[in-house]
Amino acid sequence: MADATCAWFHCFSGVAGDMALGALVDAGADLAEVEAVVRRLPIDGWTLRGEPVLRGGVAATKVHVGLDGDDTHHRDWRTIRALLDAAGLPVRVHARATATFSLLAAAEGALHRTPPDGVSFHEVGALDALVDVVGTCAALEVLDVDEVRCSAITVGRGRVHAAHGALPNPAPAVVRLLADAGAPVQGVESPVELTTPTGAALMAALATGFGPLPSMTLRASGFGAGSADPDGTVNATQVVLGRVASSTGPGGGGLGQPVVVLETNVDDVTGEALADAVAALLAAGALDAWITPIVMKKGRPAYVVAALADVSTAPAVAEALRASTGTLGVRAATYERWPAARSNALVDLDGHPVRIKVSPVRAKAEHDDVAAVARATGRPPLEVAARAEAAWWATARPRPRTS
Repeated sequence: MADATCAWFHCFSGVAGDMALGALVDAGADLAEVEAVVRRLPIDGWTLRGEPVLRGGVAATKVHVGLDGDDTHHRDWRTIRALLDAAGLPVRVHARATATFSLLAAAEGALHRTPPDGVSFHEVGALDALVDVVGTCAALEVLDVDEVRCSAITVGRGRVHAAHGALPNPAPAVVRLLADAGAPVQGVESPVELTTPTGAALMAALATGFGPLPSMTLRASGFGAGSADPDGTVNATQVVLGRVASSTGPGGGGLGQPVVVLETNVDDVTGEALADAVAALLAAGALDAWITPIVMKKGRPAYVVAALADVSTAPAVAEALRASTGTLGVRAATYERWPAARSNALVDLDGHPVRIKVSPVRAKAEHDDVAAVARATGRPPLEVAARAEAAWWATARPRPRTS
């Protein structure tokens, strides 16, 4: 398998659909190619234009979706799904866009106590939101992005105005989407809607992980501008593109990726605190975290709390290990690892998104997504996983070109 291309979205000032699209265009996605893909949607009455702007003195691209009149359609999830299915989109574009709207439908349905298929989208069902979502997924395809990752997502405070009236900022759909995705969130003292439901849904659906910039060979970067240009801040979303290199493994002539194993022994921590410690380590950027039962001096039952971290994130992970366990010391050892090259894909299963992790030898459905579909459909998890993996293999062929 060839080295994978990763796009890391830095949502230091939040994220919206047009900001994500603008960032990818600013990073090199040809807007004409992107528009050609979006034009496959069986719907007219829109234009797409990019504008070079400054946000807080930083060069960025503002993407404008022009409409022929006011688009007041409140399209439901069935309608949007039919539009996507009829468009003949490239496989990954279709899967990514479907997953985004599927998560939006699930979040809105939970908030309004409505089945996802019956959810009537308001703002996110409008034509400009459709173009933003499909355009972002098309831009990822133009750039041949295999994997998306995301930083912590910044949100504002106060209230926002929507079709249902005044809502808290961040909007309930934003909170629900980011909570369900396990995304780290940080609030700032801004009355602006920094993160919109469309932006939150894109990150929740597309990102395979959240945290700092992953190890990669940098290729390009870009900024997607928001509408406002307030003093004292860069109102934009950044994307960083890079190659995640594969390696041959021990004895194969390639150098491994340096990693650090951090660990500590504890004999006075509750089970609840241990579970929280694993979550804190992963949130701090650990590649993995685990707990091993041991017997310490005086015959005391105890645990080793350990984490695997990239060298760049080891200090933050060590601090999380200290803070979450109350330990008086942390030890570390440096190793090399040879991870298999992998990419991530999405499939749609009965209207539900399922992430698939693809390696040179297998394709495996993400268990969290499998469990969610099993709960929603009543199907056994093993059946859901098998159907999702079979759906990916059915599309495992050379990817269609974007034009």
